Amino acid sequence: MLGHHYTHSFLETAVASVNAGCNLELSYGLRKNVFMHIPQALAMGNITLQMLRDRVRPLFYTRMRLGEFDPPAMNPYSSLDLSVVQSPEHRNLSLEAAVKSFVLLKNVRGTLPLQAQYLSRQHLAVVGPFADNPRVLFGDYAPVPEPQYIYTPRRGLEMLGANVSFTAGCSKPRCQQYIRAELVKVVGAADVVLVCLGTGVDVETEARDRRDLSLPGHQLELLQDAVQ
Repeated sequence: MLGHHYTHSFLETAVASVNAGCNLELSYGLRKNVFMHIPQALAMGNITLQMLRDRVRPLFYTRMRLGEFDPPAMNPYSSLDLSVVQSPEHRNLSLEAAVKSFVLLKNVRGTLPLQAQYLSRQHLAVVGPFADNPRVLFGDYAPVPEPQYIYTPRRGLEMLGANVSFTAGCSKPRCQQYIRAELVKVVGAADVVLVCLGTGVDVETEARDRRDLSLPGHQLELLQDAVQ
């Protein structure tokens, strides 16, 4: 609210938020934590102790129902480790969910799906800043993944036995430095070309909006060169 000029200080923001019924803050750290000013607001009489208790009570009731205060032995999930979470059954279910969640916007001449039995006979070029960069494949608010379980387009195709050549063209999504000659060389020798483009958290996240939907940097040029 301070950033939108609804209030003039963190203290005013804390008072307005608590009075409006807000009981949880997504804080930025101690230096920019609005609710750290609640004790001052309480001392000044801007909020009452009863109001503060009313705001806190549902938070702790929820935490109790979630079992946060139970002994670890009572928590059935406390004994689970990666051998369970990353078991073949769980990984296969995750794969099934991922496959079923894809949305194919266009499939000219039935190009997809690529048939696995033909991949070894064809030369594939996988290009673009998202072709083999695990770090940029996850969006905002995504969990921190285990690198060993990340399959980039390049890694996935190579595991299928495909003959893959790769170049990023530009190493980062902003694509400010584009190596055209390298891309043209790799694409020119291929039967099938996969161009992996996008934005990622380096370009857009919450509070980092863009003015347009254009591909960042030289990505459009990279795509046009690949098509040509």
